[in-house]
This record gives sequence, C-alpha cells and structure tokens, in this order.
Amino acid sequence: MEGRCKLWLPKKNRFCANVPLQNSPFCGNHTERSDGQWIPCPIDPSHSVLEENLESHLKRCPLLKQTQFLSLQPFYEKGINAGTDSSTIGVSNITSEMKRNAVYAMTVAEFSKLISKIKCIHASICTRIPDSFKNPQACGIWTNRQVDRKLPFEEKHVLQQASILGNLEEFGVLKDSSALPAVVEFGAGRGYLTQVLTDCYGFKKVLLVERKSYKLKADRSLRQKEGLTLERLRIDIEDLKLKAVESLRGAPYLAIGKHLCGPATDMTLRCCTKDQCEGQAILESPESCCYLTGLAIATCCHHLCQWRHYINTGYMLNLGISMEDFHAVTWFTSWAVDADHTSDLNGSDCTTDLQISERESCELDGDVDPKGVEGIIRNMKGVDRAALGFMCKDIIDAGRMAWLKEVGLECQLVKYVPSTISPENHLLVARQKC
Repeated sequence: MEGRCKLWLPKKNRFCANVPLQNSPFCGNHTERSDGQWIPCPIDPSHSVLEENLESHLKRCPLLKQTQFLSLQPFYEKGINAGTDSSTIGVSNITSEMKRNAVYAMTVAEFSKLISKIKCIHASICTRIPDSFKNPQACGIWTNRQVDRKLPFEEKHVLQQASILGNLEEFGVLKDSSALPAVVEFGAGRGYLTQVLTDCYGFKKVLLVERKSYKLKADRSLRQKEGLTLERLRIDIEDLKLKAVESLRGAPYLAIGKHLCGPATDMTLRCCTKDQCEGQAILESPESCCYLTGLAIATCCHHLCQWRHYINTGYMLNLGISMEDFHAVTWFTSWAVDADHTSDLNGSDCTTDLQISERESCELDGDVDPKGVEGIIRNMKGVDRAALGFMCKDIIDAGRMAWLKEVGLECQLVKYVPSTISPENHLLVARQKC
C-alpha cells in the first residue's frame, strides 16, 4: 500500500503498517542499520540509538516527558524497592545466558554437589505445596460468561483470576464485604484481574500500577462503574513509594498481582511491607498512612530473579545457598516451564537419582566427556529436569513466604491452578494477623 513500509510480514499476512523513512521504501525499524555504534537509550533501554545521534535523541525520546513527570511526583523514589544488599551495589542484572555459562563452567563434582544440596533443602523445607483450585460462587458471572460480551474472555485466564480471588476469600481476606479496602494491582497490565475483582466483590477504590502502556485496557469499563474511583500509575514498582500516593492516604488496601515476573514479586513485597520491616508503627497514624490488609501474588518467571532484588537473601544464605548458587537455581527453574504439562508435574516427581558418584565425576572431568556439565544436562531425562526446576521454584517462593511471616503476616503458599492450565501456578496469600 502507498505510504507504508514495503516489508512483507508473513505471520500477519500484510505489509508493515509503519510510515517509511524519507528516500527509503522501509520504516526506521526495517531499514538496514548503519555500521555505527548502537547503544541502549539511557532513558528507555528497550530501544537503541546511534551513539553519534544520542545527544539529539535524548531531547525527543518518547519516554522523556513521562520520566520528567514521574521525577516530580511525591510517590516516585528511584530504586526504593530494589533491595539494599551491599555486595551487589552497582552490579547489573545477571542475564540467563550468564547464568547458563556459569553452570556450564562448573566441574562435574561442583554441579553434583549443587544438585544434592537443592534436593536436600527441598526435602527439609518444602512439604508438598497444597493444591487449592478455587471457583468461588461470587465469580460465577465471569466463569458462566454472564459479563458484557465486549469484555475479552479467555477461559484459562478467567479460571486463574477466579482461583486467586477464591483463595483470598477462603483465607478470610474478602469475608467482610461491608468494610472492603482499596485494591492495588501490581503489574496490572490491562487490569482484568481487578475487573473481575470489582465485578464480583464490589471494590470501590482501585489503583493500577504498571510501567508499560497498554491498549484494550479494562480502564474504560471500570470507569463506567458507579461510585468506583480508578487511578492508573505508569511507574516501575521498583520506584514506587506507595504511602506517598495521595488517593491511598488513610486507606487500608488489598495488594494483588497475577504473574509478577521474577524480581517484580520481590519489589512488590518490599513495597507493601517496607514500613513494617522498618519497624514503623503505621497503624498509629491511619489518617496519613495506607496499610496492607491482605495480599495475593501469583509468582512467575523465576528464571529472571536476581540476588540483588530478592526479598530474603539472608534466608538463602542460612540454607547454604550463595549468590552464585542462587543464580544457578533461578536458571534451573526454566526447566519446569519448558516441560510437557499434559500431566501435572511437581518437585516430588524425580524418577532417578541426580547425584553423581565420585568415580563418575572423576571420569567426566577427564577426557571421557569433554562437554562436562553441559553434556550431563543434555542427557538428563526431561522429567528429571522438570522436577528439579519445580524444586527450585518451591525454594525461591518458600523464602518469600518466610519473609512475609517475619514481618508479622499470616500467609500460605498454594498451587492455585493445575500446571496443565499454567505451569506458573504458585500463589502467595497473606493477611494481617487478627
């Protein structure tokens, strides 16, 4: 079509819809790049720019105004929820490739020792996480498809949302409908977990926290609800000072999040419990402070977790898991997600002994298998890799649950849907002690 980029997109069965550059048949995304040095944009690292054009780009970067606006807000404090481990100050995130290379660089004896340690720790701290698949009566209007047909409906997502809310109800967080607090959804995306919550339980004050901009959000239908106040904050959870949000002053709130990827879970826990873990008496001045009444977070993407952000590094160290071990553990978790989930697997399904004898270790460290640890991993049974991955996910979330108990909350860790619906099926549920 005239006025469009001439690159054909086979998956979409059409040409690219972007406007082409001057004197080029292609848009900026599809024109061959210059041989100059491309570097990540300091304002938004999700895109890159030629180093020679950096100065002019910084004046017109699409996120510039958003960043300037945020920096002036009272609820913005750079890195407030990032973590304070002194050993990792100035350390960049450890990528999955770096984690994999570190594991492959181990000797077979070191790898065997780590696997044995993971199995031993899991056996001592992680009793089988209970199944808690809920479909509460209150969510019937969604599970029975009695909602506005214009609202998007995908059964697996509705089942997950209903079970999250059902677990909150069973845990006693939603039992008193006459004193419902505000709800804060972290990593809200399009906001449809909150949509179900307000439709089924009648919340009247909603705060959606999301760093990205989304189309087709639930905001439009939420704003049409009589008596409901909605605020969306476009901010990274890492930088959110929740008690400084004006609309939450003096309000008890419920914190929820569905599939908070990797460190976003840790940052959310830190954001919600910061006052408690610093010993501040938040209930003494309810007129100026918001305070947490309940929490439900469906954890996700454990392979992205970082030592410098993790909420309970002391817990890991007490278990004998060092920073290097932790990053290996997080890399192993991807094996759980990559597994065949036509049957419901878990960390107790390991069918073979993953320990390697001293004699085999010596042989493999020699010339018998030049690939060493990489060769062992490639030859592991799929079910054993998946079982080890689930063990590692359990250990990471057990540390998070221990943190919530340390700051005085009642909590539990459950599987809220079968892994056949989603392998990311861990749910942390917590409430203030009565």
